[in-house]
Amino acid sequence: MEWETVIGLEVHVQLATQSKIFSGASTAFGAEPNTQACAIDLGFPGVLPVLNAEVVTMAIKLGLGIQAEIAKQSVFARKNYFYPDLPKGYQISQHTIPIVKGGHLDISLEDGSTKRIRITRAHLEEDAGKSLHEDFHGMSGIDLNRAGTPLLEIVSEPDIRSAKEAVAYLKNLHSLVRYLGICDGNMQEGSFRCDANVSIRPQGDLHFGTRTELKNINSFRYVERAIQYEVERQIALVESGGKVKQETRLFDPAKNETRAMRSKEEADDYRYFPDPDLLPVRITEKQIEEIRQHLPELPQQKHQRFMEQYGLNTYDATVLVSSGALADYFEAAVIASGNQTKLTANWVTGELSAALNKFDMEITQSPVIATELGKLVLRIADNTISGKIAKTIFESLWNQQGTVDDIIEKQGLKQVTDSAAIEALVDKILAANPDQVADYRSGKDKLFGFFVGQAMKESGGKINPQQLNELLKKKLQ
Repeated sequence: MEWETVIGLEVHVQLATQSKIFSGASTAFGAEPNTQACAIDLGFPGVLPVLNAEVVTMAIKLGLGIQAEIAKQSVFARKNYFYPDLPKGYQISQHTIPIVKGGHLDISLEDGSTKRIRITRAHLEEDAGKSLHEDFHGMSGIDLNRAGTPLLEIVSEPDIRSAKEAVAYLKNLHSLVRYLGICDGNMQEGSFRCDANVSIRPQGDLHFGTRTELKNINSFRYVERAIQYEVERQIALVESGGKVKQETRLFDPAKNETRAMRSKEEADDYRYFPDPDLLPVRITEKQIEEIRQHLPELPQQKHQRFMEQYGLNTYDATVLVSSGALADYFEAAVIASGNQTKLTANWVTGELSAALNKFDMEITQSPVIATELGKLVLRIADNTISGKIAKTIFESLWNQQGTVDDIIEKQGLKQVTDSAAIEALVDKILAANPDQVADYRSGKDKLFGFFVGQAMKESGGKINPQQLNELLKKKLQ
C-alpha cells in the first residue's frame, strides 16, 4: 500500500524582549539558575502580572509577515496543569481568541515548484521553567529563569507532506522571525523549537490517521531525522497489523529513534478560563498600520528582488537571503566589486560560506569584511589576479594580514598579462617538452592540461589563464 505522510508543526518562538511577558525580570540567557525569576514569575500570593507591550508589537509584526488577520481584541487565559517547573500551577496563554489568526508561508520544493503552507494561529504565552536531571543523583533540579519568558506559538495546518517540506517550512519561518527582529533564532538556546504532529494515511484517503506528537526538537537536522523515523515506525506498525497510539514521543538523536514519553488518549483538559488579572488586549487599525509602515523588506520580497536586480538563480538567491545579515553583506560586496554580481555571489556562497562553516561562525563574525571581499572580486574581474591567486589572498584576508591591494603588493601576486612575456614562457615550455608536443599534435588533446600546468608552475600561478590558453593553442597548432 502507498502511504501519505501528514504533518502539522507547532513552533515556539522566544520573543526578543529584554524583560519577561508579565514582569520586569531579565530574559538574558546563561544566568545562574533561579537568579532571573522575580515574585511574579514565581507565582507569589498577591502579585499581579502586567503585560509587556513590546510582545504585542512583535506578534503584530509576525501576523503582517504571514499575511494573517490581527485580532482587534484578544484574551489571555489560564492553562491549568501541575508540573514542578510551573510554579503558579497554571500557564498564562491565549486560547479561544489568539492575537493572530490565519496566514500562510510559501516554501520551495525540490522540483522548483512552490507550495503554500497555511497557518492556523499564533498566540502569546509565557514559558515554563526548566527541569534539570543530569547533575542530581536521584533528584531533579528546577531552574525558573525561563519562567515567564515571552513566547509566540505558531501553529500550522496539517498541510506538510514530508520531512523535507517540514524543514523547508521551519527554515522559512526561522528566517522570517529573524528578519522581523522578533527572535534571535538561536536553536541551541531554545529560542526556536518545534513540536511535530505526525500521522500516516493510505494514499488518496481524505481522513486523518492517528497522530503522534514529537516534542521540543531544536535543530533542523533533528526535525528531519525524527519525522523520517516516526513515519517509518508508523508504517511498519500498521502494515504488521498494529495500531498507532495517540501519544507524545521524544526523539533520541544518539539512537536516531523516537520513544514514547506519555500517552495522550484524548485531548488534555486544561480547564482554560480567562485570566482575571489581565484585561483583554485591544489593538487599533492605526497601531497596525504604524507597525506595517516600519516592517523591513521580508525574505520572499528580497528573494524576488535579488533575482530581478542581480540576475541570480533561485538557489543563489535562496542562500543569500537566508539571513538579513548575509543579504546585507552580499549587497555591500557587490557595490565594492563594481557590480560583479554573479562572481560576488559565487564567492559569498562558496569560499566565504565554507570558511564560516569550518569555524562555526556567523556572517556577522566574518574576519573578511564585505568591502574587501568585493575588492577581491573586482581584482579578479579587472585581471589584476587570477581566480587561483584570489584564494591565496582570501586566506590572507581571513587571517587579517592586510587589505586586498596591500596583500597583492607585498606578496607580489599581480597577474602577468604582458603578451610578450607570456609568449616567451610558452616557447620555453614547448622547447623543454618536445615529446609531449609531438604527442599532442598526433591527437592526444588531454596533454593541453600538462602544458598549462607547466606554465603555471613556472610562473608561480601568475599568468592570466585566458591569455595563456589562447597562446598555447596557437603555438601547438
